[in-house]
Amino acid sequence: MDPVGKSNSCRRGRNKRKPNRNRRFRQGKGDSNPDCVSDSVRNENKIPQNGTLKVPLEKQVVRVSGLKVGNRKKGGLSGAVATGTPRSCPVTSLRNWLDGSTTTDTLHKKQLQPVDCSKMRCMGSVMMNDSMKHPLTLRSRQNLLTDAKDFIGQYYASMKSSDTEDHKIRWAEVEDAISTSGTYDLTLEELTFGVKTAWRNAPRCIGRIQWSKLKVFDARHVATTQEMFEALCTHIEYSTNNGNIRSAITVFPQRTSGREDFRVWNIQLIRYAGYRQSDGSVVGDPANVEFTEVCEALGWSGRGGMFDVLPIVLSAGDGDPDLFDLPEDLVLEVEIKHPNYPWFEGLGLKWFAVPAVSAMLFDCGGLEFPAAPFNGWYMGTEIGARDFCDAARYNVVEKVAVMMGLNTGANSSLWRDRALVEVNIAVLHSFQLAGATIVDHHTASESFIQHLHNEQRQRGGCPADWVWVVPPMSGSQTDVFHQEMTVYKLKPSYEYQDDAWKVHVWKNKDLEEMYLRATRKRLTQSQAKAVASHINCVIVFATETGRSERFARRLCQTFKRAFTTRVVCMEDIDLTELQRQDLILVVTSTFGNGDGPENGEAFAKSLEKLRHSEAVKKSKNTVTGNSSTNSTSRKSAGLLKNIRYGVFGLGSRAYPHFCAFGHFLDSLLGDLGGQKILETGEGDELSRQEHSFKTWAKQAFKASLEAFHVDSDMDVTNLDGDLSSSDGMWTPNRFRIAKLPDGKEGDLCTVLGRLHHKTVVPCRVLERTQLQSTTSPRQTILVRLGTNSSTAMKYSPGDHVAIFPSNSPEMVEAILSRLHDAPPAGQLMRTEIMKEETTAQGSAEKWMVWDKLPSCSLRTAFTRYLDVTTPPTQDLLKVLSTLAGGNQDKDRLDLLTTDTRVYEEWRDTSTPTLLGVLEEFPSLRVPTSLLVTQLPLLKQRYYSISSSHDAYPNEVHATVAVLKYTTQDGVNHEGLCSGWLNRLQIGEVIPCAIRAAPNFRLPEDKTLPVMMVGPGTGIAPFRSFWQQRQVDMARGHTPTNSNRRGWGDMQLYFGCRSSSQDHVYDSELAAMKNQRVLKDYYVALSREPGRPKMYVQDMLQQHAKDVFNTMVKVGGHIYICGDVEMADNVKQTLERILREHGKMTPEAARDYVHKLRNENRYHEDIFGAGQKKTEVNDSTRDKGKHAGKEETATRKQSKSLGGHEKAVPFLRPDRKKMHGRSRMFRNRISS
Repeated sequence: MDPVGKSNSCRRGRNKRKPNRNRRFRQGKGDSNPDCVSDSVRNENKIPQNGTLKVPLEKQVVRVSGLKVGNRKKGGLSGAVATGTPRSCPVTSLRNWLDGSTTTDTLHKKQLQPVDCSKMRCMGSVMMNDSMKHPLTLRSRQNLLTDAKDFIGQYYASMKSSDTEDHKIRWAEVEDAISTSGTYDLTLEELTFGVKTAWRNAPRCIGRIQWSKLKVFDARHVATTQEMFEALCTHIEYSTNNGNIRSAITVFPQRTSGREDFRVWNIQLIRYAGYRQSDGSVVGDPANVEFTEVCEALGWSGRGGMFDVLPIVLSAGDGDPDLFDLPEDLVLEVEIKHPNYPWFEGLGLKWFAVPAVSAMLFDCGGLEFPAAPFNGWYMGTEIGARDFCDAARYNVVEKVAVMMGLNTGANSSLWRDRALVEVNIAVLHSFQLAGATIVDHHTASESFIQHLHNEQRQRGGCPADWVWVVPPMSGSQTDVFHQEMTVYKLKPSYEYQDDAWKVHVWKNKDLEEMYLRATRKRLTQSQAKAVASHINCVIVFATETGRSERFARRLCQTFKRAFTTRVVCMEDIDLTELQRQDLILVVTSTFGNGDGPENGEAFAKSLEKLRHSEAVKKSKNTVTGNSSTNSTSRKSAGLLKNIRYGVFGLGSRAYPHFCAFGHFLDSLLGDLGGQKILETGEGDELSRQEHSFKTWAKQAFKASLEAFHVDSDMDVTNLDGDLSSSDGMWTPNRFRIAKLPDGKEGDLCTVLGRLHHKTVVPCRVLERTQLQSTTSPRQTILVRLGTNSSTAMKYSPGDHVAIFPSNSPEMVEAILSRLHDAPPAGQLMRTEIMKEETTAQGSAEKWMVWDKLPSCSLRTAFTRYLDVTTPPTQDLLKVLSTLAGGNQDKDRLDLLTTDTRVYEEWRDTSTPTLLGVLEEFPSLRVPTSLLVTQLPLLKQRYYSISSSHDAYPNEVHATVAVLKYTTQDGVNHEGLCSGWLNRLQIGEVIPCAIRAAPNFRLPEDKTLPVMMVGPGTGIAPFRSFWQQRQVDMARGHTPTNSNRRGWGDMQLYFGCRSSSQDHVYDSELAAMKNQRVLKDYYVALSREPGRPKMYVQDMLQQHAKDVFNTMVKVGGHIYICGDVEMADNVKQTLERILREHGKMTPEAARDYVHKLRNENRYHEDIFGAGQKKTEVNDSTRDKGKHAGKEETATRKQSKSLGGHEKAVPFLRPDRKKMHGRSRMFRNRISS
């Protein structure tokens, strides 16, 4: 890491004296000034403050070559020579006492301003005096011209363009502007050059080697404190960069005549409060007591803790100051712990990662910018030696020494020195562990010596304040200690100025009494208003995979800024409670045919029942003459008439009814009188779902503020921070793995049932049959499972069996071998989380059991409970990027985290597993607690049941396509569950559950025809149909209905590649036809040698007349099982048949299919199509065919259904029985 740390805050004191160098050894004052170009800023209450402009390795687009200012020419434009140029210091020959080398400083001759020292006295160790502060008055026009000419000359000299036509034209423009208006404006290029050169000129900064990489944010256009605050939030977010700190500066409007200055009142943008106690002691940071009291006078109320982040106080032009709280997620803080002393963590120390000096004035070309906050990154001693160990700061030295068992009664034991070193070790260790940029003082010293050499070569010298540059510990062990330096002032520069609150001219006379009473400002008022209004917000979610819940909890973090907010699962909230809310936000997923998750169905039914009741009441009122004349008033009379709401739906466009359940809930809430605050959001699993959610969430928050009139000054910055985190987000020291005494793990099925909210039953593998020919490159298996007569495993034809798979032992062991801090793989352990517990005695943090994962061994956790094969999310990669030890790995992970398109391409082409990620990024050192808490749960895979319970009362059968594919980057993969099932030994026990699919059942009227369409493993549920029909027929009862008698015709349209390879259940189908269970079955062959390709929709078209009769004339039922593309093609074919044989228009044909859906005669069991993958052994497949892809092995295992793997259910309770839903809902979801 590049040594960067700007001027190390005052580190003089404990440095060894050198002969004849007395002025350099007095204890200077400094403050943990994190960044500063001249770390100057440390003057609070005259308390020593260390500061450093730690500058990150930010790769800047704009680079400025080494500045070489040409010789000044009389009358030329290369630079102006001020009248009365100060006498240069006679000591210009500087010696390095380590190697004996000497240099001669000539750059000092270009200073325009004298230093405070004289021949009779040295002021080098003085922290601050009035003469060091920049005057409040504007420069005279003559001085402005002089400084402007000097700066413009420097700027053009830096480009080797002195005295060129461009130089002359620009100077003429500046001169004319000053003559006309008394001022001028810098171009963006000049501003950029100026702020970088000012850093380069800062004598108190040790980290100047990075001066050319300073990022410039031009905020000279802002006019209000709100705009200032937004700019500062952008600055902090950019600089923080997930811990990879980047140096930056934000420049606000310059000082002008007739207008008050723009000021940032804080000494640094991020600082901890200091609370003065009645006994004179201080809780928090003593350096900030005065400013804390200013903030309290302005209406801020801190928590009274040791590390409370102070608000930002800003004044813009002629206005009085406004106060803004920094969003918690904007401030990166590092918990401090020691690599060797576990007790160190108990000290409760932490520190912020971005040191941003904000009280200095930027002086450039005669123009003055009183508000120009800038940051670099920390040098470790600024925090460890100064902030934590200075007697006038947190002063932890003695505490640490006592804990170390040192003899604090004798100075000769050097207990202070030894404790100081350990504190600094802890700081460096903690920042590195947290992935936050920091530099040690030895590296910073070496880099500064290199900077001196660079500057000597390029400019002939370098101003440097030895008292500030030498670190505050181990001084003589650093290179800079032995290097002579000379101090002088060059322009542009960063200058000290008076504290803003001491010179502010109050416009509101009442505010002049701010030190006497607290005055709430706008932001505080808006927050108080939201709380005072008791606006209750409930976020309800329904989920199968857990993603909707995660999104809901992230949304809660944002809405808690303004409202009393909580998160509830739909199955846990009743309508009475719902009606007590002011704001309802819904986050839900959609599956299959537009159905909702299981835990959302009861909620939807309750709302639908309520809507039906309301409709009945309105109908009665209409009959009795009490109806409203206005439809709007009718709607407003609903039970939810005073409630606002918003809905976000998750789904996949690979399915026909995208986000349909979310839209259905939207219509229900609206029909019940709810007032929608914004349009329903949609998140596509296949494309930027996270981005869609964040965009909608931010819009929802702003819309809510407006709806409840609390939007005046509510902080809406950095909402991404809230939306990217959750209560379960991993941070160092938040989770730990605790070893437990030897014992037994919980019963697998019981644990899985609790984790997935299902009744899980152990089933035994009775038989596994290979259904395809041995010459086929693919495999389809029939798995027979024994249920041991469990009532929980009773099912109906069309239902699904959930199988809970196991991760590959080889993969699990490979992952465990990469965990450096893991307990023994077989050791019983549990996960614990640090939480704050409030009791009568107060609040305290303690370790509590994290119940998202059971107590078990690490091997069991990775084998049975954690998903290690699904590609990691961007959120997880974001955390991993902080743990990468190599720059190349970190850069790549950062790119994947920040660029959604790059991430999706990587995810879809590589399908990386957890092990693949660890191998692709070898420098990762991943804590065990991170994986255990952040990996998703290993989900069950659902398969359409291929048996009849009446035919096999103690068994459940599944038809499974063994998924094998090759990603675009050439890596072979196998389906997790299908591959596992294909390897299991007969007799092994596996966890299973049943999921009902009441929308895919045989008709109750058995006289009606049944037409089944299922290519490939889409045949799976139809095997249960014909087995059930066979059992029913064997019972001897002939069904009748009205004028119909006898069994309705049952026909199958099946598709496969070749009759000799994958015509599964061929003999069984023939037997069913012979027994007249099936009237007939038709096979479409897409790869039959010597025959044209045919797909199921082609076969339907060939039998169009029979199909039309089934659909229209005899009221038959149509069942379709397969991937979404096939289902859509079949639907289009059926519409075409209706047009051709029913003489319907295209619109009428579509409406007729919708009518079939509404009448529950059109049934679909659909899974998503795979994408961006190449099939093993068949990479040359014709991808242009759009037919039902009976041969497609879907890459997304979570999407497959029928005989394919699928991680989530798709079919839900019978919509026909849900009053009022049918046509409107089906039309909506089909659009």
